[in-house]
Amino acid sequence: MRPFRDFITILFFQLIFGSCLLALPFGTQPNIILVITDDQGYGPIGKHGNPWIQTPSLDKLHGQSTRFERFLVSPTCSPTRAALMSGRHPMKNGITHTILERERMALSTVTLPQVLSKVGYVSGIFGKWHLGDEEPYQPHKRGFDEVFIHGAGGIGQAFKCSCADVPENKYFNPTIRSNGSFVKTKGYCTDLFFTAGLGWINKMKDKENPFFAYITTNAPHGPFIAPPENTKRFTDIGFSEKDAGFYGMIENIDENIGILMNKLEEWNLSDDTILIFMSDNGSVGGMVREDIKLGISKDGEPIRGFNAGMKGTKGSAHEGGVRVPFFVRWPGKFKAGQAIERISAHIDLFPTLAEIAGIEQLPEGQVEGRSLVPLLKDPKAKWKDRYFFTQVARWKTGSEPTDQMWKRFAVRNQRFRLVENSLYDMKKDPRQTEDIADKHPEKVQSMRIAYEKFWKEARPLMVNEDAPISPTRPFHVLHARQLEESDIPDWKVPKF
Repeated sequence: MRPFRDFITILFFQLIFGSCLLALPFGTQPNIILVITDDQGYGPIGKHGNPWIQTPSLDKLHGQSTRFERFLVSPTCSPTRAALMSGRHPMKNGITHTILERERMALSTVTLPQVLSKVGYVSGIFGKWHLGDEEPYQPHKRGFDEVFIHGAGGIGQAFKCSCADVPENKYFNPTIRSNGSFVKTKGYCTDLFFTAGLGWINKMKDKENPFFAYITTNAPHGPFIAPPENTKRFTDIGFSEKDAGFYGMIENIDENIGILMNKLEEWNLSDDTILIFMSDNGSVGGMVREDIKLGISKDGEPIRGFNAGMKGTKGSAHEGGVRVPFFVRWPGKFKAGQAIERISAHIDLFPTLAEIAGIEQLPEGQVEGRSLVPLLKDPKAKWKDRYFFTQVARWKTGSEPTDQMWKRFAVRNQRFRLVENSLYDMKKDPRQTEDIADKHPEKVQSMRIAYEKFWKEARPLMVNEDAPISPTRPFHVLHARQLEESDIPDWKVPKF
């Protein structure tokens, strides 16, 4: 606990930054912990109706949180992470892919931790970054004070560009980049990221400054490898090793969420801390076939898939590709067990946390999301409807993006989802079974006009489209250089 932190902090930073601080909407400046998983999606949580997975900690958090039930992100990982960091659509940060230099967040983007630092926050990242492996794009250059990450989009990944992790890295005992140099760890990747995050939180908890901890697992992204104790239950009931790995990874995440929640209680931090849980895109397609249908695949393995009745998976512009869990817990401030049905999105997190932290002046012309504070205070608050835009992108490098403009896109408001030429009434038909475009041509037209306006704004900001492919892989080069100078040291496991 930090006695008088709120009064002293506010007074101090008002004197230094003047008008950049607003009155705090909840009367205090909280710590913030954002946990984001990779490829989990909405379905693999017990409370969301999944019949096989056991997630007691997430189920508990579900009950303790205000939940945004229609929270939308991008169809793949780097775009979502850029939107969280910036408060604007990922293509306006230059991101149109997850590799080939098109995953790099534009250096002109002002990030969430950079803004939070203006009102006294210190920030740490633990796990996956995936917004550029070249040095200027790395998190320690983008506002993070503590950095413990793997490279590329996943542990061991390497592509013919700058996006590449340490050579031959594995989920067990990975080599991690920790504050600029590499360390050798012992243990399973998810456990390590939570351990590093908790160790840092333990150091920060008695300091005067509030903290922002970004715990961002590479799990349950493929390859689907989980600790044996987490996969055994699934293989025992007939799941394939692949399916057991996917679900086992999530149950391992759930165990770590439980440890995190228990430590916040033990350290008397729960009431001072916003805890957010979400995923970066819809569930990976190989794990979702059809909603609670059992059958036999072509290779003779049992098929078990659950997607909460949604159409589409990761990489899709349909609802199932972009709807994720979004649990927000702040005891005494946000109502427990409350569900908000208003659509919201990744671009809203930046302005929401900025307002809660007391920040008035956001980066000029950057943030296009909307603060969710009014809904957190009153789910029935007046709320103007708006359009969200999805573009899967991932077109061939070197091609003209505008040629792909009308492919793999979607426009969503509270009631309707337009996917290319098909329109769905998401209130009456959440499974997207009936195309009603012919019945509502005026709605299709208005959504297409809005999307065209968005595209014209975004196209000049796609700064990576003509970027040359890097001939080197920075993590490979830095790792080799460190090996030449000395051995890779063992990571000193933090105490907590």
